[in-house]
Amino acid sequence: PVMPPYYGPPAHHGAEQWPGADRGARTGTLGRSAAVELSSDRLLRNKPGERRGLNRLRIGGRQAEREREQKLAVLRTPVMQCQKIAVISLKGGVGKTTTTTVLGATLATERQDRVVAIDANPDAGTLSRRVRCETGATIRDLVAEIPNIDNYMAVRRFTSQSPSGLEILANEADPALSTAFDDEDYRQVIGCLGQHYPIILTDSGTGLLHSAMRGILDLVDQLIVVATPSVDGATSASTTLDWLGAHHYEDLVQRSITVICEARRKSRNVRVDDVVHHFRARCRGVVTVPFDEHLAAGSEVDLDQLKPRTRQAYFDLATLVAADFPRTQPEAARWGAAYPHSGYNAASMFAVPARG
Repeated sequence: PVMPPYYGPPAHHGAEQWPGADRGARTGTLGRSAAVELSSDRLLRNKPGERRGLNRLRIGGRQAEREREQKLAVLRTPVMQCQKIAVISLKGGVGKTTTTTVLGATLATERQDRVVAIDANPDAGTLSRRVRCETGATIRDLVAEIPNIDNYMAVRRFTSQSPSGLEILANEADPALSTAFDDEDYRQVIGCLGQHYPIILTDSGTGLLHSAMRGILDLVDQLIVVATPSVDGATSASTTLDWLGAHHYEDLVQRSITVICEARRKSRNVRVDDVVHHFRARCRGVVTVPFDEHLAAGSEVDLDQLKPRTRQAYFDLATLVAADFPRTQPEAARWGAAYPHSGYNAASMFAVPARG
C-alpha cells in the first residue's frame, strides 16, 4: 500500500500540545515489543492483495500551500542556543547516514542557518562521501586544534560544505583511528561547534556501548531512530528504543522520531502500516521515506535530484525536528515564533552561513 510519508501531529501545534499514546506505556519491557508486535507472523502478509485498500490523503492547491506555510513557520523556529540531534540505529545499511545528510541539507536550505553534521561512527563512517570533499581534515584534527579555535572561520577549515549549506565534519577512514574517537573527544567537539552552529547533527555508529555513544546520549536534545519496512529492520529499531528505556533514557525515547526508510524497493509482503502504528505508539512522530534511486547510489546528495515524495518526506521530518526546538530555548527566544520569517532566522544569534 502507498502510505503518506508524514505521521507526526499537525505542524502548527507546539511539541507539548501534540496528542499521543500514554507516555508511561511507551518504553515497555525490554525486548517484548520487538518480539511480539514486530514478529514475522504480525508483519508479513499471508494473502496476496490483503489490506491494499488504504486510502492516501490527497491535498492539493491552496490547501497544500497553506499546509506548507504552516510547516515552514515551524521549521524556521528561531533558536538562541545550539540544538543537538543524533541519528542512530543498531542495524547498518538502513539509511542512517542518508537520513543525517538529507535532513541536514533540508534544515540548512529552509532555515538558512549554519548546520553541521558530525561523523561519530567509530567504524569508519561514510558521511563524508555524501558531499564534495573540500578538506582532508577529520574530526580528530579538530579535537587537536580546539584550544586554538576562537571563531567560525577557524572551524570552517575542518568541514566540507554542500550546495545546500550543510557542513560535514568527517571521521577517519582508517577504522583503527576512528575507533579511538571517544566520549571525551565527542564532548569537546560539541562544546566547540555549539558556539558557532545552531544545529548539530550526529551520525552515530551501530554500537550503543561504544564510548562516544555515552556522550551522544547525554548531550542530545532529540533522537532520530532509523528503521526499514522489514521484520529485522523494524525489530532492530524497536530493540534500540527498548534498550534506551531500560537504561534511563525514557524521556529521550518519548521525544524521539522514527524514520522508516525504504533503502530498497518496497516488499509487498510487509504490513508497513503495522510498523508505523507500532512506532507511533512509542515516539513523538513517524516519517516514512520512499525508495529513491538518487539516495540508493550512496554518493553526493543533491536535493534537486530527489523525487518529490522523497523531498516532501524529509521536509516533514525537518518540521517535526524543529517543532521541538522551543522546549529547550530560553524564554526570551520564544518571541520570534510570533513574527513572520523571511528567508533566514532573524531571531537567531547565529549568522547566515557563508557558502563555500
